[in-house]
Amino acid sequence: MYKKDREHPLQKEQYSVITSSNSLFDVNLRELIAYKDLIAMYVKRDIVTFYKQTILGPLWFIIQPILTTIMFMFVFGNLAGISTDGIPGPLFYFSGIILWNYFADCLNKTSGTFTTNQNVFGKVYFPRLVVPISVTISNLVKFFIQFGIFVVIYIVYAIKGVGIAPNIYILLFPVLILMSAGLSLGFGIIFSSMTTKYRDLTFLLQFGVQLWMYATPVIYPLSTMAADKQWIFFLNPMTSIIEAFKYGSIGAGVFSWGWLGYSFVFMLLLLLLGIVIFNKVEKSFMDTV
Repeated sequence: MYKKDREHPLQKEQYSVITSSNSLFDVNLRELIAYKDLIAMYVKRDIVTFYKQTILGPLWFIIQPILTTIMFMFVFGNLAGISTDGIPGPLFYFSGIILWNYFADCLNKTSGTFTTNQNVFGKVYFPRLVVPISVTISNLVKFFIQFGIFVVIYIVYAIKGVGIAPNIYILLFPVLILMSAGLSLGFGIIFSSMTTKYRDLTFLLQFGVQLWMYATPVIYPLSTMAADKQWIFFLNPMTSIIEAFKYGSIGAGVFSWGWLGYSFVFMLLLLLLGIVIFNKVEKSFMDTV
């Protein structure tokens, strides 16, 4: 669906005509920009209401990754004895957790775009992509709060003289965030389109995201894997993103321009496929949701 402004031949006033889009590849960027205020409203709603009735409120943004890091240190560091490439546990685990949490949160929330907003979608028109886009933006607030904690931990260990070797690849940081957002948005809108008919996918996705983390080098360094087997892990598009961030920030990890390029192309193709499916489903989802 798209909205086009026209000028009536007998009047100077503008009015809007809502018609059906014939192209599955149609993404009206001008329309999305025109609804920037609505995107801002959704972002504010997501941030304010999510922890509105909690005692600690936004502090959960900090508590959750810290508790997760402590658990990883105890289970995987002490009990399982998994290497952290000589990097202190808190720094190693936190560097993987913050990017993974951003990806997973965006994916889980965007996957319910149609089912959780069916009442609104059935009553008023606006570009449906506004909702999943607002989710990826609002989660950035949580991400940067957690990134701030990572910086504090980083500074503490740097002062202690721990062998941390940041390098020029840290400049890829904005690109890595963009890629994580693109992957989560692509997967999310595909799943949101499919769950309009198959609700079981909602439960499958929640379980699948948890397993997906263990297929991504968040709690273990990829360098511990045999060199001839690492390509299997790099088929996971999040692997090169996590590894690039760790390599650039703390000097641990396996960096590859080739596999990072693979993840970038994967993200673009995934977004294209997601838009096609999303545009197709939004025309008739009210009949099945």
